[in-house]
Parts: sequence; structure tokens; C-alpha cells
Amino acid sequence: MSLSPSLIRTPELDAWIKIHRTGRLTIATGKAELGQKIVTAIATIAAEELDVDPARLTVITAETGVTPDERYTGGSNSMEESGTAVRQAMAHARKRLLEMAALELAEAVGNLIINDGTISGRSNDKRITLWALMGGKSFNYTIDEEIAVKSPDAYRIIGKPVTGLGFAGLVCGTTAFLHDLELPGMVHARALRPPNYLAKLMDVDDRSVRAMAGVIAVVRDGSFLAVCAEREDQVVRAASKLRRLARWDTTERLAANVNIYEQLKSNPRQSLLVVDGVPSDAPVPPQDLGSEQRKTLSATYLKPYHMHGSMAPSAAIARFHETGNLEVWSHSQGVYPLRSALANVLGMAETQIKVTHAPGPGCYGHNGAEDAALDAVLVARAIDGRAVMLKWERDDEHAWEPYGSAMRVEMKAALDGRGKISGLSHDSYSDTQVARPGADGGFSKLLPAWYLQEPVAPPKPQPNRAPHGGIHRNADPIYRIANKRIVKHLVEALPLRVSALRALAAYANIFALESFMDELALADDQDSLDFRLAHLDDDRARAVLEAAAKTANWRGRANAEGAGQGLALAQYKNQKAYAAVVIDLRVDDSGQIDLQRAVIAADAGQVVDPEGLRSQLEGGLIQAASWSLKEEVTYDSGGITSRDWETYPILRFADVPTLETVLIDRPDQPFLGSGEATMGPTVAAIANAVFDAVGVRLRQIPFTPENLRAAAAA
Repeated sequence: MSLSPSLIRTPELDAWIKIHRTGRLTIATGKAELGQKIVTAIATIAAEELDVDPARLTVITAETGVTPDERYTGGSNSMEESGTAVRQAMAHARKRLLEMAALELAEAVGNLIINDGTISGRSNDKRITLWALMGGKSFNYTIDEEIAVKSPDAYRIIGKPVTGLGFAGLVCGTTAFLHDLELPGMVHARALRPPNYLAKLMDVDDRSVRAMAGVIAVVRDGSFLAVCAEREDQVVRAASKLRRLARWDTTERLAANVNIYEQLKSNPRQSLLVVDGVPSDAPVPPQDLGSEQRKTLSATYLKPYHMHGSMAPSAAIARFHETGNLEVWSHSQGVYPLRSALANVLGMAETQIKVTHAPGPGCYGHNGAEDAALDAVLVARAIDGRAVMLKWERDDEHAWEPYGSAMRVEMKAALDGRGKISGLSHDSYSDTQVARPGADGGFSKLLPAWYLQEPVAPPKPQPNRAPHGGIHRNADPIYRIANKRIVKHLVEALPLRVSALRALAAYANIFALESFMDELALADDQDSLDFRLAHLDDDRARAVLEAAAKTANWRGRANAEGAGQGLALAQYKNQKAYAAVVIDLRVDDSGQIDLQRAVIAADAGQVVDPEGLRSQLEGGLIQAASWSLKEEVTYDSGGITSRDWETYPILRFADVPTLETVLIDRPDQPFLGSGEATMGPTVAAIANAVFDAVGVRLRQIPFTPENLRAAAAA
């Protein structure tokens, strides 16, 4: 097993494990716990490799200068990167510990066994513990070579039910979130946003606000405006008054006079041919669907802007010390990149800044966490050495977070005389899919930086050229299709701020591809399950598809009027977990869609924590169902109009279908990321089930009654 990229970046063994004299061990990961149970998985892996009780372990996460730099917690990479790194680091630690114990016990390494941290030999009664050997000491060892890890047939813990670490506090309400933290002398702040992206602060007479009880400062830097007070209730009142006093120039308006889906096709763009999942500079060829074209189909699929919709607004704490050093607490998914981004805007050395992850509003993507951090820092810089807690309001979160990009996907294909796809063309049009902040040179992706007196502007997006990256993620089908033309189009000058949202473009690309697979099958009077299997060479993809169909009692197209069943399949990024989804639903006379049952079958390689894996897959399905049925960011020339839960509705508990998940465990295979695997198959399975139920093909998200009725009328 080749070394994890995380271990290559941080090869010092002491960065990953510390053994204490008390009999406890500390394991470090650079990934953040976002409710996806990465801490539980890391503890399970470490305990298994070291043969200790997981109760002895403390897992620390995401703190600059303390944990390894593992970039962002995203892309379904945590298990593949950090899980593998911890496994390999613990294997190296175990090897060195056994070598040390062999000398202490006068026993051959091969004769030693570990049982809950106690090492003993087979030829004598001597024994020693890991903490007696290493308690409080450093390994002083750099990992520079691969090592054999424990064989699956020797596992005691992995793959079995485990208690989720930290979940008791969540259930009992004792977990301290970032918003709950109280630091000595801490004060409170609010930042006031312009009416829209393009507005500029003309004037604010803040004298009456400065005179209010508890107010410490009004901070103005260009169009950045904030207020700070001793107590939170005081700053809420002060911010409300300051908002009424601020005068904004709103002459510039958003480009909302043209339909976003028309802009995606008509605006300037950079177009790249994608070959085997990788963008190329080769000329984009014309569509060629093969020499034998018995039937030809084309369709266009549309996805709106989606927001992360974090259940709590973003927040951060910042404090400048007398030394000039800066300390930040944030719910960012990338503490090291955030440190770089802050240093970039502030003109500070990264070594002067410490960023610690604290539990906060989750989002599986890039919400307002990093922006709130800079907000807090700008206020903290203006006052004298006190910690500043800055919270966004709901209006801030809905109107100013970076959204998931709107997309237009155009499909065209032909069937040959045998009912097989002879050629396929796939064009994906989108804004950038990733604008996470980091070391951005003379630019910044942090929102407050754009409104300063001396602004640090955002960089112009460039095409993502990573394999199966942003716009082209999952555009390349996993099916056997000899003649493929895959093109990504990075569209410029679109109206809204966008960045990473769970699954990126895979959600829209799989929606299009898996809906289109159904359309092709039905056009040739083939069962959609059989049609997919006939184009699949990948045995693991076939296995999940067949498992989902069997569990869901796949019925083909013989359903009652108003009731439908649909399926869809994908391997996320064409390289991570395989997932097939079958949806059973009903559509009433008004066009309302009622999800009744959802079956997931998934292959994520080796399963460490079965319940954790199920939670990831099922959570992805529920979020994708919410996007698909209800969600759409709305706006006009004056700015965002979906600023609360009424104007941006999400799925409610009563809307969640019965869930059943089948896991295909492969103990001899590497971990495959699962957090985004069900997003694309879910939306396509819903669309396919709606067609089965009422004969209407939905090609525009969200699948509201209004959109369904419009599709039926068309």
C-alpha cells in the first residue's frame, strides 16, 4: 500500500501519535469532525492497528501547528487520506514499539503479542505496556517507506458496530459548539452587509450608535462596516440601529434580466475536451455518434443555484495577543488554508496565526465560516487585545454564503442496431465549482476583503484540470461506450457568488447522465436495469446495481398510475465509492411528489464503521432529495431574495422516505470515500421514478409541483 499523501506531507511519526504515562494515547488528524464520524473511524483504525481498547484514545482534530496539515475536509477524501495515513503511521509505531519491547523482554519480535496495550511474549512471563515503553517520550522517527499493515483476518474491531465518539454529548446537549464558547473578557460583534454584492457604503452617521450602552467600537474600512459591544444583546440592538443609519450606493445591479440557463449558454466561456476524466488542450471536436445510428436522442438538464443552508449561521472568534500574534477559532473545513488566506489579507506571516477548528454549522462544502473568521479578525484588530465573538444572522448566511453553481448539461447519444450506445456527447456548462480560500497571492477569496478601503479582489476562476475535478466531475460515464465526447465549459460573468457544495458538479452530471440512460432504454423499449447492465464491465458497479434492484424488488415499468420506481448508479469521481439508489414514490394530482422508500446499495471498499458509513450514504440521499424537490436560490437585480426558510424551503422530517441501506464490504480493498456517493444517483432515481409514475420527464431542478406541471404541459 503506497503512502498516503497526508503522510508524505507530514512524515514525522510524532505528529500522528503521542503515548502518555497514564495509559492513554492521543491520535491526531488534520481532518475536521463535521458529524461524519471521522473521529470514530480514526480511533477505530488506530486502536485496531495498535491492539488497544478504543476507550484509551483521544483524537484531536484540525488545529494549525498541532495536527498534520491535511488541507480541507472535503471531496470524500478523509478516509482515503487521513484514515490511510493513521493506519500506516500506527503500523510504523507498532513496529518500533515491538522492537523496543523485544529488547526489554529478551524475546523475538515474532513471538510478541499486544493485548490492550500490554506486550507479552510466548516464551516467558515478562510483559510491558506501551506507556511504560514510551510514555511521555518521542519517537523521533520519519516515515519514508511503505509498511505492511494488519491483515483483515486478524481484525478485532474494524467492521463491527462501534460507539460513535462524541455523540453522547450531541444527544444530551452537552457539546459546546463554537457559538457557545466564552473566553475571558470576550466581546461580541456583528458585521453589516451591503444590500447586494455591488453596493458601496456612501456614509454612516454612527455617533448615536457609539453612544449606546455597551458599545465599544464601530469599525469602518471602506464598505466593511461592523459594530462591537460588551454583550450580545447590546451588539444586536446596536447593529439594528447602525443598519438603519447606513447609506448605500445601489446604482449597480445584478445581471438578472437574462435567465441563468440562457446565460450559461450565451456568456463567454472556456471550453475543454475531457479525456478519461482529465481536461485537455486538444481542440474540441464536433459531435460524432458513430457510424451506426439507428436512434438518436438529445436532452438538456438544468440545475439552479443551491445554498448550503447551514442550520445555524456562521460564526468565529478572533483575538490579537500583545505579541502581535493572532488566534482564531472557526468551523472552517480547512484550518491551514484559512490561516494562509488570513495571512494573505492581513500581510502577516502564517507563523503568527493559529487557527483551531471548533464544532459549528456543518455544510459539506464552503459556507460562510471563513468569511466570518475574517469579519472577526477585522473587528479584533480595531480593539485592544480582547477576544471577539462575531456571529452572522440568518439573513447574512442565506444571502452571502458561496452557493453551489447553477448548471446546464446537454446530452446527445445514438443507439445501434443491437440496442447499444454507439456514441455519446456530454457538455457541462457551469461557473467554477471551487473557490475555497487559501494562499491566493495578490487576490483573496474571503468576502470581507473585497469591501475594504484597499480591497483585495477575488481571482478570476481558471478551469480545474484535476482528474474528475469540478465541472467535469462524473461527466465521464462508467459505462462501456466506445465513442465519447465529454466537454466542460467554464462560463464567465455569471451573477452569483459560488464555491464548493457537496458533490460539486457530480450531482448535476449524474442527474443528466442517469436520466438520459433511462431515456435511451425507454426509447428502445428496454428495461432500464438491463440496459445499464448491458453497458457495464465493472464488476463492482454491477454488484451494487444488482443489490439495490434486488433489495428494492425492482419491478421494471409495470407500476400503478401515480406510483413509480426509479433507479440510478454512479461511482463518485469515477474513483471513489460505488452507489446505486432505487426510489419508490407517488405523485398526486397537484404534482406533489411523495418519496416513500429509498434503497441504497454501496461499495466503499473496506468498511471500518458500518453505522458511520450508512449515516454518510443516507445523509447524502436526504440532502440530495431536498435539493431535488425543494431548493433553489432566487434573486433579482437588487440581490438575493431567498433569505430565510420560507423563501428557501428544505426537506422536513415528514418528507424523509423509509431508508434501507445495503453495504458491500470488501476488507481486502482500500477505503473509498462515501460522503458524496449518493447525491447524483438520488436526483436521477427520483426523476426516473416520476416518469414511471406519470409519464413526465423532469429535466429541471427543483421538482416542485409547478415545475412538474410545466413539464407536463410542455
